[in-house]
Amino acid sequence: MTRTGFAAAAALALVFSFGSAALGMATAEELSPNGVKTLAPAGGIKTTGTWALGTRAGDFVYVAGMRGIDPKTNTLVQGDEARVRQAFMNMKLIAESEGAALRDAVRLVVYVTDMYRFRPLVNKVQEELWGKGPYPPRTIVEVDRLNQDDICEVEGTFYAPAKK
Repeated sequence: MTRTGFAAAAALALVFSFGSAALGMATAEELSPNGVKTLAPAGGIKTTGTWALGTRAGDFVYVAGMRGIDPKTNTLVQGDEARVRQAFMNMKLIAESEGAALRDAVRLVVYVTDMYRFRPLVNKVQEELWGKGPYPPRTIVEVDRLNQDDICEVEGTFYAPAKK
């Protein structure tokens, strides 16, 4: 075998042995040096930039800001209430992928582009999903603009004890 052929074979073996992480590409559920797990469960939306859908750090699951994106098409759903509901459902999917339920939320942050119009929809959807309560602590903030001129974004922190 030539030197070039040997080097190519060694590189190929390295890829098969260690996966894409050997080439510096992050893989779903890759662990940080301190054990933070990056989440990208099946059925989740596709990210549009340098961010992850969520992470697990110890007994807590942190879900990135989710918007009303249909994970099947990766486009915004139509209708204000449907879009708010989809944002919550996208968050729920990430939390459930690590064994947390909506009732395990320890904190929610909701961003809306019009408090007067969209806060009542957020309240309605949250009541549908959580029932009559108890509800987690929530901060709702009106912002000037969201990505793709969306109307709502919701992020959450969940308690989900790690399986030992």
